Amino acid sequence: MSKDAAGAPRLTIVVGVTGGIAAYKSVSLVRSLVLAGHDVHVVPTDAALKFVGKPTWEAISRNPVTADLYDGVDEVRHVALGQKADLIIIAPATANTIAKLAHGIVDDLLTNTVLASKAPVVIAPAMHTEMWQAPATQANVRTLRERGVVVIGPASGQLTGDDSGPGRMEEPETIAHAALKQLAGVGQAPQASVTRARRARVEEANDAARLDLDGLRVVVTAGGTREPFDPVRFMGNRSSGKQGMAIAAAAAARGANVTLIAANIGTEAVPDGIAVEPVGTTLELEKAVTDAAREADVVIMAAAVADYRPAQVQQGKIKKEHTGDRLTVEFVVNPDILAELSAARREGQLVIGFAAETESDPATLLELGRSKIARKGCDFLVVNNVGWNHGFAADDNDVIVLNTSGDIVMEASGTKLSVADRILDATLSRVP
Repeated sequence: MSKDAAGAPRLTIVVGVTGGIAAYKSVSLVRSLVLAGHDVHVVPTDAALKFVGKPTWEAISRNPVTADLYDGVDEVRHVALGQKADLIIIAPATANTIAKLAHGIVDDLLTNTVLASKAPVVIAPAMHTEMWQAPATQANVRTLRERGVVVIGPASGQLTGDDSGPGRMEEPETIAHAALKQLAGVGQAPQASVTRARRARVEEANDAARLDLDGLRVVVTAGGTREPFDPVRFMGNRSSGKQGMAIAAAAAARGANVTLIAANIGTEAVPDGIAVEPVGTTLELEKAVTDAAREADVVIMAAAVADYRPAQVQQGKIKKEHTGDRLTVEFVVNPDILAELSAARREGQLVIGFAAETESDPATLLELGRSKIARKGCDFLVVNNVGWNHGFAADDNDVIVLNTSGDIVMEASGTKLSVADRILDATLSRVP
């Protein structure tokens, strides 16, 4: 195992840089990885060198840099570099390079290096909003995710010129932190082809990063409440609880003391060390989370909570022979648990809510989220779009995180486990 002078593990990291204006931000990414003691090799494309020159990359990385596929032919550089890499980060990743990776096109040193490597690959997309949202780009990103590529961002914000929207490359420190955590298995398991020795080296190198929530007391609700009509039937929702369970798992892996309040979901996959309290109805969830919140530093309300419940629950099965062709049920409103938690939180405690909306228009979805966080009074609100064919029971998610002012603090898309880590990164920085 390679170690630096202080005895810390030293990873071999390839940083691919492609031709976008965000390339200038990758200088800080490379510098942070080098200062952390890692052996960093920059592989720019020809287009990237039009934004940041070769001398800069060599000075910052402390390694020779070439973009030419035919340099170092004697050492088969495009294969050798990929073979020895523990991790490959591409930042920025343009639409062009994403398309090449998705379709196996290898026409430069960077794409050859990726194809010749068995190391985990992390990409940080950066492009104009229209390019990011184009069906071709979204299809290519889905393909890469299905192959195990981790996608960090893009964020939403000011782009080149007067443009603003999703497509901005995530900040260098966010990319570095998230990439190293992903490699260590927080948010996504290492690819099967990574060797046991490499995985052990990565785990040792990232123990500190994984324990950044050490000692934090976190309560997470997950799943969906069910309101019974009778001993047989209930009114419920389609929440699978996957996102809430992913948040609980990610927080625990980063050192937090986690309690998961599970509403009508199987918890067999919950990691050891997480306290699980099963609940059924909204009133049961209200009591459980209120009790747990008294000692919690953070409460994350990811469960889908029924707004109403039947005014009366029948003790025997309701039979159509008795009710006829129509059944009338009176409903009463359930407690607003998120608003209650927000109003009762003590100083320093953080309350994070979720809002699943069926509105597909991004601007309207954003306004719904802003209206909801204003009503609920929580510190952050995670907003996502759901519908008949997306959102529920899926392995991926797309979310927007709003703060109390209604400002977007983060946008994320990817596996629910990777999104969970992004949510924790964006919100828990406020915890003392």
